[in-house]
Amino acid sequence: MASAAAGAGAAASKAARKAAFKRYPVSPALKRFLGVGEISRPDSLKQVWAYVKSHALQNPLRRREIVCDEKLKSIFGGKDKVDFLEVPGLLSSHFSKST
Repeated sequence: MASAAAGAGAAASKAARKAAFKRYPVSPALKRFLGVGEISRPDSLKQVWAYVKSHALQNPLRRREIVCDEKLKSIFGGKDKVDFLEVPGLLSSHFSKST
């Protein structure tokens, strides 16, 4: 009995992981930023983070704060600065709601 429950839990966990990495269509603004028309949410976050790191856009005194350049402003609603914890929420508005 316990092994059936464990198997069901493992299947649900696998389905959740698969859903998390499903590719979704993105808004025109995010498409311009990333260069792709669809991407998974985790991969979009990774690419934004890589962009921030490669362009030294972290506030050196407050590492969680991102100082937005024009390219980031285009996907973050024109904000000058964002906290890194805001980024997933800001990115979610760029993913299609119909899928």
